[in-house]
Amino acid sequence: MNKTSFLGALAAAALLGACAAPPGHQREQSGAVIGAVVGGVVGNQVGSGSGRAAATVIGAIAGGVIGASIGRSMDDADRIRFAHALEVSPTGAPTRWRNPDTGHVYIVHPTRTYPRAQGPCREYTMDTVIGGRSERVYGTACRQPDGSWQAVN
Repeated sequence: MNKTSFLGALAAAALLGACAAPPGHQREQSGAVIGAVVGGVVGNQVGSGSGRAAATVIGAIAGGVIGASIGRSMDDADRIRFAHALEVSPTGAPTRWRNPDTGHVYIVHPTRTYPRAQGPCREYTMDTVIGGRSERVYGTACRQPDGSWQAVN
């Protein structure tokens, strides 16, 4: 898994995992935990030989920091818009919004949709501008039987 895939998996996990989290700092904690797990797994896959353990630890730390940041930066309205974009945007058509309370800008661009027995999955890119800093992440999410979207690796 490359860095781009890692960021996508991490962002999706933090975004979608935080949807179910209670308000406040618990979203940040959920994002940090999810990010640390994803980061550790990715670090383990990227590392080789004697460097694998170090890569796992570094991945877990970086994932935790990034996940906490994403979990902290998106509010409930942003998470709802993210899930809505996955649900209704045609493949190839970006959905853009600016959160009027935070000033954060998000552009979700579904790039591929494919079926599976439990419901569709969507690959996407998400461009964000948070605090003047631009980021692009790639991810995949699948619709669950209850209608929610869940990140997949």
